[in-house]
Amino acid sequence: EVQLVESGGGLVQAGESLRLSCTASGFALDDYAIGWFRQAPGKEREGVSCISSSDGSTVYEDSVRGRFTLSSDGAKNTVYLQMNSLKPEDTAVYYCAANSAGPSLAYGLWRGSYDYWGQGTQVTVSS
Repeated sequence: EVQLVESGGGLVQAGESLRLSCTASGFALDDYAIGWFRQAPGKEREGVSCISSSDGSTVYEDSVRGRFTLSSDGAKNTVYLQMNSLKPEDTAVYYCAANSAGPSLAYGLWRGSYDYWGQGTQVTVSS
């Protein structure tokens, strides 16, 4: 059974950092593309970043590029989203998701290509 479990969310002040973790079970990270999405109150879920652990390639949404960094640890079957210089507009529930079609990032952050989702973790950034 495929499962994704996020952790690491919390309340921080603007300018601070958080590291989110997404631990996968039921598959190996190298086999699926992993994406991070977020959803703020009253807004649609949007893509933040994705990674292909098979070759380390990544994609970042414009508003987080240069501040957020994705990495993966195959031994722990975990993907990390390091978030630096956080802003109040980063406040949202963050979800990780897996694309079981394969590790390719051909579909990037298109939400419809991800078929497994975690339960989400809340990130709140105060000004």
